[in-house]
Amino acid sequence: MVILHHLNTFAAMDHIQTPSPPITPPAHQECLSPAPPSPGECNNKIMGEAQNRQPSPDRASRSSFSSIRENESTLVQTFTHSKISHFDVDEEVVDDRTPEVTPGPSTLNKIHAFNMIQTQFRPPVTQPNSRLRGYVAPADSFQGWKGIQVKGKLASRSFGDLTILNNVWGSAPRAPRNVKIRPGEAPIERLPVEILSAIINLLVLDVPPNGVTRRNIDLMSLLLTSKTLHFATLSTLYSQITIPHSRIFHKFLTHIAEHQTLGTIVRRLDFCHFNPSQLFSTAAERSQARNLTSETLLRCLELTPNLQEFLVQEHIDQDLSADVLRKLFLGLERMEALDFCGCTSTFFKDSFTAIVTPDWPAQLSIRRLSLHKCLTLPSTVFETILPRLARLTHLDVAGTRITDAALMSIPYTARITHLNIAKCKLLSARGVIDFLANHPAAQGIIYLSLATDARSHQLFDVEDISKLLPILPTTLKSLSLKGSKMDPSHIDLLRPLTKHLEELSIGRSLLLEDVNRLFVPDETDDVEKQLEWVPHTLKFLDLSDFWGNELDLVYLFNSRCAIMKPFSTPLEVVELAEDVFRRVVKSSATLQRMGWRTSEVGSRGWMVRQKSQDPSVPHDDGSRGWKMGAEAWGMRKIPVARAEVGGMYGSFMFGRKL
Repeated sequence: MVILHHLNTFAAMDHIQTPSPPITPPAHQECLSPAPPSPGECNNKIMGEAQNRQPSPDRASRSSFSSIRENESTLVQTFTHSKISHFDVDEEVVDDRTPEVTPGPSTLNKIHAFNMIQTQFRPPVTQPNSRLRGYVAPADSFQGWKGIQVKGKLASRSFGDLTILNNVWGSAPRAPRNVKIRPGEAPIERLPVEILSAIINLLVLDVPPNGVTRRNIDLMSLLLTSKTLHFATLSTLYSQITIPHSRIFHKFLTHIAEHQTLGTIVRRLDFCHFNPSQLFSTAAERSQARNLTSETLLRCLELTPNLQEFLVQEHIDQDLSADVLRKLFLGLERMEALDFCGCTSTFFKDSFTAIVTPDWPAQLSIRRLSLHKCLTLPSTVFETILPRLARLTHLDVAGTRITDAALMSIPYTARITHLNIAKCKLLSARGVIDFLANHPAAQGIIYLSLATDARSHQLFDVEDISKLLPILPTTLKSLSLKGSKMDPSHIDLLRPLTKHLEELSIGRSLLLEDVNRLFVPDETDDVEKQLEWVPHTLKFLDLSDFWGNELDLVYLFNSRCAIMKPFSTPLEVVELAEDVFRRVVKSSATLQRMGWRTSEVGSRGWMVRQKSQDPSVPHDDGSRGWKMGAEAWGMRKIPVARAEVGGMYGSFMFGRKL
């Protein structure tokens, strides 16, 4: 019970309170194998907590500080955008205080229940005059299915009415058999560990509420259920740790320091929801608290030797010292995924530069690396790290100072499936084309972003695009050519790609009439060629490089344009430039008549096809294996861990400009 209570405190560590002094367990008691609580004590404790605690938060109503997360609904491309963490507790919608009718031997009770429901005798159809066969049913004037106004909405009490019907006409329920189940032999406890863990994983909240609201209450309750469920729950509870603020980190570090066996379970440390101003208004206050510092972070890494994924963002780059970075790259032999999204501080740059030396080992264990928008890192960092990533699959270096030499230095044994080199101004078109055409590691790419901001930089001109498109592999699912200079001749080169692409971002200098050719055969083609036409597979089309009047809205809504027509499916999402989107919003009525709606978050806006009302049409939620947990279309940051989209990562993926 001592260990259960101690572990229970961490499971509910979102509840902000001053931590009580640690209780030292008996010497003979193992940390992960506490004795199960007695039934009386367990029931009293659970009942007492159940009366006071709030319910587990609903995933659809949570968001985190400065976060953008996907809204879990049937609508495509919908997001929740929040600058301040909040947690809305579900209110009781219906105050159902109708007194229940208790079935029993008393005739008065049955008469009372019977009078509440108007009934009539229904004779059998084959013998309409018979009174022996038939059944009693609610009459046409039956008022039981009543709709009552509750907070402006209609609510039904049909379940209660059916219960009364069952009590009046149904037979008395049989008493359940008193079957004794010995401890540890309940049906759920006899499940294989793999199945039991998969069930418990469904209770985990990837996207936390604010730091002062308790979460994972269901997991906390499972810890007290039985020894079997306790063991299975511990693995789920500690395998993926999300840190929304520094006090949570302090509590976590305290627990694994006292019970070091728990640290060996941890596989992921996720700081993407970290809110530096949740508890402290200034950086000085946070520094004085000493909850999360470079020293405590290094101590945490030393206590989690089996860590595989480490995800941070710009709000804690001041705590990433040289010792911390050295431990991440060289001191954790099982480390597979590192994400330093948006880290740009001088301290971070100096720390990174200090650890990068030629005496590093020949190979690193890193498979997935994101330095997305790490603008200040020098080129030497990439030229030192990339040659040592022999098993690299995901690389996001958008907006960095990576060079052609660093890109070509990736080992031939790597198998890159996700590559984001958007806005890398030190790369040349020739170097990128050479890498994609000839490097063995680039022959199975699924996600490729070559986007640039045409207002400040251009990577590919017309001739470069003509060389690039024919060499792209058939494995490609997402391609961004945003910012490239294109001409109508490229449509014929893009057409074969649209038979396997699901996301496509178009460059500049095209007309909407040119883009329309991706969806229908040319009118000048002969009949045989038109009959051989293979439909596209595009789900997302980015037209945000069509600025101002470059996007002809009259043609877009015209009958000659196929983009908005029903037969353009599976196309679901079309992204527009900011100024064009503002014009389209004013024509929302026309858009709805055509079966589309608008959606926006941050600085991005989309036209989204409305969900079909035909039940025979299968619903596509947008989830794909290559999207690593994301469901929306058009992500601009590569995720390195499979998880729900939220926090600062959601902002970088879907809410920000390129």
